[in-house]
Amino acid sequence: MRLFTALLLLVLVFIVAAAQRGKRQRQENSRGRRRLNSIKHLADRCKEYIENGDKFLDCQDCHLTAVQFGWPEDIDHLLLAQNRIKVLKDNTFSHFRNLLSLDLQLNEISLIEEGAFSGLTKLTTLLLQHNHLQVVSEAMFIPLPRLRFLRLHDNPWTCNCELDSLVRFLQVPSNRHLGNFAKCAEPTRFWGQQLKTLDPKFLCLPSMQAQIQLPRLHSDTTLLCRTHDSPKPLLDCRSRGLKAVPRDIPENTAKIDLAFNNITALKPKVFTTIKDLKLLNLSSNSLEHIETAAFAGLLHLRELDLSNNSLHYFNYGVLEDLYYLRTLYLGGNPWICDYNIHYLIYWLKHHPAVEYTGLMCSEPEEYQGWSVESYVKTYNAECPKDKQVDLHRGTGPTVSTSQELIAVMEEDPGLLPSPLRKKEPNKFEIFRLS
Repeated sequence: MRLFTALLLLVLVFIVAAAQRGKRQRQENSRGRRRLNSIKHLADRCKEYIENGDKFLDCQDCHLTAVQFGWPEDIDHLLLAQNRIKVLKDNTFSHFRNLLSLDLQLNEISLIEEGAFSGLTKLTTLLLQHNHLQVVSEAMFIPLPRLRFLRLHDNPWTCNCELDSLVRFLQVPSNRHLGNFAKCAEPTRFWGQQLKTLDPKFLCLPSMQAQIQLPRLHSDTTLLCRTHDSPKPLLDCRSRGLKAVPRDIPENTAKIDLAFNNITALKPKVFTTIKDLKLLNLSSNSLEHIETAAFAGLLHLRELDLSNNSLHYFNYGVLEDLYYLRTLYLGGNPWICDYNIHYLIYWLKHHPAVEYTGLMCSEPEEYQGWSVESYVKTYNAECPKDKQVDLHRGTGPTVSTSQELIAVMEEDPGLLPSPLRKKEPNKFEIFRLS
């Protein structure tokens, strides 16, 4: 009996142990599946995650100076933006055979060896903007047969004979999405010219013998600004000492930051080519005057920041093109509360969906510190109620119907403009001809 009991206990212990092992195995498998769909943090601060079925390795802003060993090789997208990489040597990425996109913007890259991208036969997107590149050759892109999007702007390109093959490569019609907006920084005769529009035959002419000097059409201030493609095209021109809005702004720009510059006036139609602009920041400039039609074409603008400038009022019609504006920052301006300020209040009253801040009187002294709305109400209150005529639809004791308005005009002919005053009928004498 004791032997039977002992055997029974051993069987029960075995069953319990097997059940626990199975449970642990299931838990480990479950954790493994969850880990595949969550973010993995690697030792060098990189993050690995899956999104829409693609595997990403995010190593942005990790102070990297080179691509590290030990990274997973089956990734689809490698994000290396905002690091300190200076050189890309041959076969740097050759073990990432599945790579579809490679983001290297905002580094310090000045040299790329011809075989740096060997093995990336599936790569479709390569971002190299905002680096220190001066010269590369077409041979660098030969290992990339599926390349469709290439960003090269905001690099100090030296447009000489060494850049000839790259310029010709970018100008091939099938490469229309490669290298847009990349511009020459040197030599002077090509400064500001887009690589896409250069005539390659002039690149190899000795500088002393060059017969054609391409003129600068204007000071291309966009070379001073940074452009960011993700998540939406952004032109960052903060604190660049600009005295005017840059020209040649990319048409698909969604946001423009022009804060902390020296812009004093906005001329008509200065933004007309930027059809998709959603946000415009002009704060902390020296804006004194905005001409009518300055914002023409900005049909989709939703946020406008004009704070901390020198604006006194808006000319009539300045805001009429901003159909979808939702936020307007006006603080830090010396608004003068006289008749000229009424247009702004009128426009805001008829666009109740627009949220605005900072509309306070600075002059004259008796209204200093008042809200502009309060001043306008006081201004209207000074007119006797029995003389107020509102030509717009509304309700209330001061609103006159068209019949009442006509009656007032009939009682006091002096209220009518001279062309509308009733004229006495002309008198004629009739002579009978015999």
